[in-house]
Amino acid sequence: MSAVLRGALRRLRPPRRPGPLGALGRKEASSPSLGKDRADTVIIGGGCVGVSLAYHLAKAGLKDVVLLEKSELTAGSTWHAAGLTTYFHPGINLKKIHAYSIKLYEKLEEETGQPVGFHQPGSIRIASTPTRVDEFKYQMTRAGWHPTEQYLITPEKVQELFPLLNMDKVLAGLYNPGDGHIDPYSLTMALAAGARKYGAQLNYPVQVTNLNSRSDGTWEVETPLGIIQAKRIVNTAGFWAREVGKMIGLQHPLIPVHHQYVVTSTIPEVKALKTELPVIRDLEGSYYLRQERDGLLFGPYESEEKMKLQESWVTNGVPPGFGKELFESDLDRIMEHIEAAMEMVPVLRKADIVNTIAGPITYSPDILPMVGPHQGVRNYWVAIGFGYGIIHAGGMGKYLSDWILEGEPPFDLIEVDPNRYGKWTTTEYTAAKARESYGFNNIVGYPKEERFGGRPTQRTSGLYDLLKSKCSMGFHAGWEQPHWFYKPGDETGYKPSFRRTNWFNPVGREYKQVMEKVGVIDLSPFGKFKVKGTDSVKLLDHLFANVVPKVGSTNISHMLTPRGKVYAELTVSQLYPGEFMLVTGSGSELHDLRWIEEKITRGGYKVELENMTDEMGVLGVAGPYARQVLQKLTNEDLNDASFKFLECRHLKLSNIAVTAIRISYTGELGWELYHRKEDSLPLYSAIMEAGQKEGIGNFGTYALNALRLEKGFRAWGAEMNCDTNPLEAGLECFVKLNKAADFTGKQALKQIKEKGLKRRLVYLTLETDNVDPEGNESVWHNGKARTIVHVAKNQS
Repeated sequence: MSAVLRGALRRLRPPRRPGPLGALGRKEASSPSLGKDRADTVIIGGGCVGVSLAYHLAKAGLKDVVLLEKSELTAGSTWHAAGLTTYFHPGINLKKIHAYSIKLYEKLEEETGQPVGFHQPGSIRIASTPTRVDEFKYQMTRAGWHPTEQYLITPEKVQELFPLLNMDKVLAGLYNPGDGHIDPYSLTMALAAGARKYGAQLNYPVQVTNLNSRSDGTWEVETPLGIIQAKRIVNTAGFWAREVGKMIGLQHPLIPVHHQYVVTSTIPEVKALKTELPVIRDLEGSYYLRQERDGLLFGPYESEEKMKLQESWVTNGVPPGFGKELFESDLDRIMEHIEAAMEMVPVLRKADIVNTIAGPITYSPDILPMVGPHQGVRNYWVAIGFGYGIIHAGGMGKYLSDWILEGEPPFDLIEVDPNRYGKWTTTEYTAAKARESYGFNNIVGYPKEERFGGRPTQRTSGLYDLLKSKCSMGFHAGWEQPHWFYKPGDETGYKPSFRRTNWFNPVGREYKQVMEKVGVIDLSPFGKFKVKGTDSVKLLDHLFANVVPKVGSTNISHMLTPRGKVYAELTVSQLYPGEFMLVTGSGSELHDLRWIEEKITRGGYKVELENMTDEMGVLGVAGPYARQVLQKLTNEDLNDASFKFLECRHLKLSNIAVTAIRISYTGELGWELYHRKEDSLPLYSAIMEAGQKEGIGNFGTYALNALRLEKGFRAWGAEMNCDTNPLEAGLECFVKLNKAADFTGKQALKQIKEKGLKRRLVYLTLETDNVDPEGNESVWHNGKARTIVHVAKNQS
């Protein structure tokens, strides 16, 4: 440690209140009363996210919006946040959330009369390695069609914008004009003023002590001041969200993380500047840094080995009365980041550190929030797990408000669906992933990224132990599933890159395996449901745009939203009269199940719905020799005349009971074989033994994706989702507008068809040598980004 740094640390004073950001330590007058005993929506939690939701619901005209906060507004994580705002996000639709938040914050003071302390000097992400430059170039390919500004800038431009940088390691910058920071306390107070202006009621301190669900789907919200009956409840309780979930039997996968940032005294070089410095993010140093008055504020993200979780709050609950308190600071834990900051911004070496803020931030396993209605519980919504609550608050408040009022999400954000987690998401898994996610905050964001913390979970197929050493496994909704397989001479393991890497040639080999011979793939992560009962046909006719398949038949069907968007794609098979098997992608399991449950409840359908995902294994067998291999294992006639495409039947293969569907996502001759999970290994072994003469081999999901793209098969979440209607996606053959049933979205789709389409999915072939498109790249025409595209790669 340098002598200068030691001197700075010796001058460190204990945290003070009010803090360096002005907002720390403020307190607003409370109003501990209920005022009413009925509400349309009760929001539990008064941080910036909850208050934003109250603001948006009330502004949209919803009456009887009540927010209950156990302490005071901003208590928890909001009040001590660093308040960073950025247009940047490596995802696609989360950029919309960021953009909406910033645009809202720009006009909020004018609307409410409350100052918000919003600074917009821009931000620069620093690339100091060639790999970071590749990452920035990759991100720029995905930014062209987005309306917000983003630029790849030279070191000279970086220095012009931030003249206090040591430029020795700077290779490039990713610059977002309009980024900056906002005072979280003032932001929340402005949103609260707006919420009240439009009729919402914000009550605090009022603690929710219990939640009771009623038979009609409404809720009784118990407080020391009485009971409120609500049509729906929304959990926005921050690091108290677990306690709220436990009241109704849910274990939300959340854990508080210790996050520290440091504030300096006045720095003469900063004070002398005529314009505010942009926020910088030194990605290799793993910290953010911004101007705070005439000094600097910087906050690091330690490695997973050094970072600290508040695990006792998970097991024992949050201490009673904890609200606007902080943890003890621990500068030793962030020392390497302080030194990195001083190297990048040398004026820090002469600065006094006047304050450290060490407070709790709530993390979900993958760092993204959990937003939306929760599967298995009627009219219970969540907006929890915000690692970046300030930039998400405005956009997520609007997003959730629109969903509540319109009955469908305004656009696709399945990456924040709370139902991406399930019973497999244990406390141990949550802790391991939160450590990893926090430590990986500034890691290089490669395509096809894999993270290995907390794996494997309890969700492993019957083939996992056999295959785990023979392939590169991917993670899908808790499941381990082979991405690609090794052969002697291959470079094994996970080798991420922005260029073609170790998996490219093996995947091409698997592609040829399926095209020319026969391959086997483990498809056990599919979501699998059984529906049966008096109203099963009636239910599915209302759920799906396609017709209901006959007994012994299968079809591809889509659930549409009221506005005619594609909510889900499923394979539907009628196994027996009135008994169906529904199959969806692994990442859509509870997302789709929740939608079906809601339709059943609202329509009063007399059916039984059972989730069979964990009990059933699935093997796919595909290729020109698929029939020849399977025929050796059964007396059933598998010839084309006897077992047609999209037929399903029960049969035995090597004396193992399976439900066989003649279908394959590869587009080649094939079957999907559904069976008891415990039969996966003997079934796989029998198939592999029977196929020796035909040259049978394994293939993984990478090859499957290449094969389906080449055939023009769509995938939910890629070529179609809640942002697209089925006509745009080229799914007309699966949509029966002339069927008698008034399926959800039918009327909207008729209007769309009548008006004509403004866009349509097309497939392009791209000539490239070593850098392949991954999806969502900009397509340029006459100097403008026109659309986005998924491109099938040539694996030959």
